[in-house]
Amino acid sequence: MVQGKKKTPEDSSTTKKIKGVQAVERALIILEALAKAEGPVSLSSLSAEVGLHVSTVHRLLSTLARRGFVEQEPNQGRYRLGLKIFEIGHRALYSLDIRAVARPFLRQLVEEFNETANLAVLDGTEVVYIDQVESKNMIKMMARPGTRVPAYCTGAGKVLLAGLPAFQLERVLSTLNLRPYTAASITSVEQLKKELEQVRRQGYAIDRGELEEGVRCVAAPIINHEQRVVAALSVSGPSNRITEELLQGRLVEAVCRAARAVSEALGSYANKPRM
Repeated sequence: MVQGKKKTPEDSSTTKKIKGVQAVERALIILEALAKAEGPVSLSSLSAEVGLHVSTVHRLLSTLARRGFVEQEPNQGRYRLGLKIFEIGHRALYSLDIRAVARPFLRQLVEEFNETANLAVLDGTEVVYIDQVESKNMIKMMARPGTRVPAYCTGAGKVLLAGLPAFQLERVLSTLNLRPYTAASITSVEQLKKELEQVRRQGYAIDRGELEEGVRCVAAPIINHEQRVVAALSVSGPSNRITEELLQGRLVEAVCRAARAVSEALGSYANKPRM
């Protein structure tokens, strides 16, 4: 007679672990379903949405509610996400290092176009480059991290200025010294305002030799979870390689796409900032 195998303590422990992992996965599926819902959801609707028995969903919701991840309406009895989700998500967003998030996209742009890709932020009236992936070409644009340049005559700077709230922009404009670095430089506040309005409309900025002759650059905004422009992503190079044909044909689209991807990773839910 063949006897059945007796369960050992190890077998029991393994079974508990499997069930525990399954419960965690089901709880996460429920949270994701609540996040996608446009409002509070009834128990029966949520059960149908996630494909789990009503009793299972109710048991998991009760646990999630005790921990603050889910809230139940006092009258209707429907469920919605709790403040604990917001708290954790908020902390996660602020813990993101924008340079770490953006760097793979900078590398990808360099691989595709073999021109220098930059990440920059605004500090007063200046752009500060905080990261860069260099082109492999012998002749290339270089702005080491920490380099500062005037915002009004660079692609990244114009994107960052365009993303400022109106009162902040007016304050910055009142302190600008619009020095002509080249014949293409913007030299009046009115001209700069028109340029920034165009940047807002199209969602990107182009520098056609405004700081250095023979240099072209395209930049797009990086937007965080608060829908603020917090940085600019740009690609720059000599105008004999970054031609108008390349700009309008492929480069503008690629830079905007990369900036959107970084923005989404930072929690942005729109392609353009609120301005």
